[in-house]
Amino acid sequence: MSTVPATSAGLLAAERPAHRDGNVLRWLAAYTASMMGDNVYYIALSWAAVRAGSPAQAGAVMAVSALPRALLMLGGGVVVDRLGPRKVVIGSDAVRCAAVLAVAALLFVTSGLWPLALLALVFGTVDAVFVPAVGALPARITAKGQLARVQGLRGLAYRFASVAGAPLGGLGVACGGAAAAFGLAGLLIAVSVPLLVSVRMRELPPDDNPGARDTTAWRDLVAGLRYIRRHRILAPLVLAIALGDLGFVGPLNVGLTLLADERGWGASGMGWVLAGFGTGAAAVSLLLAVRGTVSHAGHVASYAILAGSVAIGALACVPAAAAAAGVALLIGLLAGLSGAMCGALLQTQAAPAYLGRVTAVSSLVSLGLAPLSMPLTAAAIGAWGTGPVFVVSAAVCGLAGVVLLGARDLRRAELPR
Repeated sequence: MSTVPATSAGLLAAERPAHRDGNVLRWLAAYTASMMGDNVYYIALSWAAVRAGSPAQAGAVMAVSALPRALLMLGGGVVVDRLGPRKVVIGSDAVRCAAVLAVAALLFVTSGLWPLALLALVFGTVDAVFVPAVGALPARITAKGQLARVQGLRGLAYRFASVAGAPLGGLGVACGGAAAAFGLAGLLIAVSVPLLVSVRMRELPPDDNPGARDTTAWRDLVAGLRYIRRHRILAPLVLAIALGDLGFVGPLNVGLTLLADERGWGASGMGWVLAGFGTGAAAVSLLLAVRGTVSHAGHVASYAILAGSVAIGALACVPAAAAAAGVALLIGLLAGLSGAMCGALLQTQAAPAYLGRVTAVSSLVSLGLAPLSMPLTAAAIGAWGTGPVFVVSAAVCGLAGVVLLGARDLRRAELPR
């Protein structure tokens, strides 16, 4: 991947919208292929774990990746800002590809849980640097005025990968078992590497590049945390993202499964609810990708979070699957809108030199800590029922909206045009 001076790259990106910029589209294709590989990988891992062990052992294998991701995420942000997101994304995708293909080959000659647990551990460790790098890369390939549109394009790619990846994973398992599905996942991730190599990235000025200074990784981490804490927009924004994820991840994952079982919706009913949510989120991503920006981004994010928290609480009160799918559609619209606004504001407000660390902190809860809260959510539902747990989760989400409204600079924040 080549680099060009920041001024010429910025002018080049400003001359054409992101959805017509070949550089952005190559990155988007790489991201889509990588995310599809991720989805196929998770299907293969869950299937192989269930076939090789007990349900409890399978659950343990699926959870193995969460711990290293949570422990190493902040350090991963430092690595991204010191080495640059380009090197980290390419390197981490190469490692992920090699690990998946190695396990695919191993499963042809052996079985058991240990190769699956080792693969999950490697994936979680690599994710600790991959996630911050993915968050830091868009600001280095396009102008600030296009970052909101890139956020919409990324959301569409993520939804497409989720919709297409699951059937591909199931087809791989049906045709050749878990080994074939792992092989397919590795090939999809491999597609992303040459695409990423071809993406042009603008260089940072030497004064803005932490890697150019003679400092330790620990000092870089402290400097990044201090930068977020002192920033009038990023500090409350990161807090709001964390609260929103804490209140959202549990109910809309394990909580929804238990709610569907309690109401007798069955697997098909739960599928319609998930489809409603995905449709709403994809519609918002499409809107942002087409429009390129939204006025009054801070206010929009605040009110969308507050309305979405009410909808989350209402989901536990809906008796019929069809009505629940409608509520889930509304949740998807509101959560997609607030998430896109928060993500775009984070991208545009953070200095590129700190974006790896900022992304690491903002992703720590959603991808590192929130998955670990799922067993607690299930235990709470078992003790108090779905209704109270959904209401408490909705209140936590609502606190995110209160934080956004209470921070004047964030409330008034706008996206570049």
